[in-house]
Amino acid sequence: MVPFDAPDAVKLIAEVQQEYVERYGGPDTTPVDPAEFAPPQGIFLVGYLDGAPVACGGWRVHGDEAEIKRMYVAASARGNGFARALLAELERTAAEAGLARVRLETGQKQPEAIALYESSGYHRIPGFGIYRDEPDCVCFAKHLA
Repeated sequence: MVPFDAPDAVKLIAEVQQEYVERYGGPDTTPVDPAEFAPPQGIFLVGYLDGAPVACGGWRVHGDEAEIKRMYVAASARGNGFARALLAELERTAAEAGLARVRLETGQKQPEAIALYESSGYHRIPGFGIYRDEPDCVCFAKHLA
C-alpha cells in the first residue's frame, strides 16, 4: 500500500493516462483526490517486478461500495498475472473494509480489461460518473462475499 501521490504511483498513473491518450485521444478526467485513496476511505497499491513498479490500482469509498480506479499493468509486465492478482487484492481489502460491492468503469477500446473483469465475476451495470453517457464507456460491478 502506498499513497496515491507516492513517486512510484505517480509514475504508473502517468503511464496509464498516456495509455488513455493513445486509445481514446485524451486522459481520464474523472475528478480524483489523492486523499480518497487513503485508509480507511480507500487504498492504493503498487506491484513490483525486480524492484521496478509495474502495476497499480486502488479503490475509494462510495456509500457501501468501492470504486476501483487506475488499474494498470506496464506493457513490459503484461501477461504475467499482475492484473488478476491486483484485482483480487483490491477486492479482498474492500471486503475487509466492510464494503458490499465493487464497481468500475473501463472502455470498449480496452478489450483485455473487459475480459479480465468478465472472467473475474463482474457483471455490466448502467453507466455512472462523468462518462456515464459516453458510448465507449463500459461499467462493471461485483458483489463481495
